[in-house]
Amino acid sequence: MVGVKTASRLMECPLFSAILVVLAAICLLATLLPLLPFAHGMVRSFDFGRLQVIGIGTLVVAAALIFGDLRGAALVATGMAAIAVGIQLVHVLRFTPFWPRQTVGFKGDVQSAATISVLACNVKQGNRDYQKVVDLVRDCKPDIAVFMETDQGWGEALRPCLSEFHETVEQPQEDSYGMILASRYPLRDGEVRFLLNEEVPSISCVVTLPGGRDVRVIALHPEPPLPNRDTLGRDAEILLVAEEARDEKMPLIVTGDLNDVAWSRTTRRFLRISGLLDPRQGRGLFNSFDARYWFLRWPLDHIFHSSEFELVTIERQRFVGSDHFPMYYCLALTGGGANEAPDAPTEDDIEEADEAIKTEKSRDRPPAGTDWEE
Repeated sequence: MVGVKTASRLMECPLFSAILVVLAAICLLATLLPLLPFAHGMVRSFDFGRLQVIGIGTLVVAAALIFGDLRGAALVATGMAAIAVGIQLVHVLRFTPFWPRQTVGFKGDVQSAATISVLACNVKQGNRDYQKVVDLVRDCKPDIAVFMETDQGWGEALRPCLSEFHETVEQPQEDSYGMILASRYPLRDGEVRFLLNEEVPSISCVVTLPGGRDVRVIALHPEPPLPNRDTLGRDAEILLVAEEARDEKMPLIVTGDLNDVAWSRTTRRFLRISGLLDPRQGRGLFNSFDARYWFLRWPLDHIFHSSEFELVTIERQRFVGSDHFPMYYCLALTGGGANEAPDAPTEDDIEEADEAIKTEKSRDRPPAGTDWEE
């Protein structure tokens, strides 16, 4: 009886109905804004919180069904929240076990296969828990380790474990854009590249696996989106690498903190243009950011690979003091004949990518977020 009376009081409370409507309206607005074709942080930032919108929208629908009378305000709130959740699920569902896997799982003998393991770790420049990262590297023993936001302090702190690798390519910077790539296998053509901004590095190299197979690895950490500026710096760098990947002849891996979520307009366009695969599709979200707050997480650290690979494992690693969880991946170079073919790019994909790259090349401006660690 107490529960019935409580429900009755809530149904009759204008404030309760108003709260439901406001929450549902926020969910719907946050869902519709990213659908706008504007490369601006105020719009693109809403790509990130899709899981949070699904959670809030589901609570609104549940509250309206349990405590509302599905008339008036309760009906409006239920409708708006349900539409928002439905649209969000269209984007997110492919990163759940309910979706077909784009990359097949490797079922052969790992010991005899040509495999390559990658650890991608945004250390967060201001984080000084050096030993946690060193311990993780030694526990995981990756073939390739990519560290982002590495300044001189991080370079020195990682020196003991980097000495265990065959070769390193290092670009320490004090503006949160430093990067280090370490390889246990021989490298060639290893270079630090500034693709579109002289302060934003990326690393490209060719890794020679045991047995002589060559694999190109590209590590990226483009600009983060900010509400007060456009996202062309980030988008153009991602799409420029997509065009490079499209023309690459050897097996390819692209990894890093792309400052973009797996389901965004830019990432989906990247996959169509590049022809690369996302091993998370059909497996899980693998939310890597924000490591400090469980309720604010989304998949921000990525690995994409060409169709010659099959997936051995993908694992989110333990907390190392950063705002990112490190990600560990292992791929087998098999030919990948059973992988799902990626969608082909549209004419709009190519035209808009070329336009974004052209626009960003013509601009000279400091990258976003360089003062976050001051």
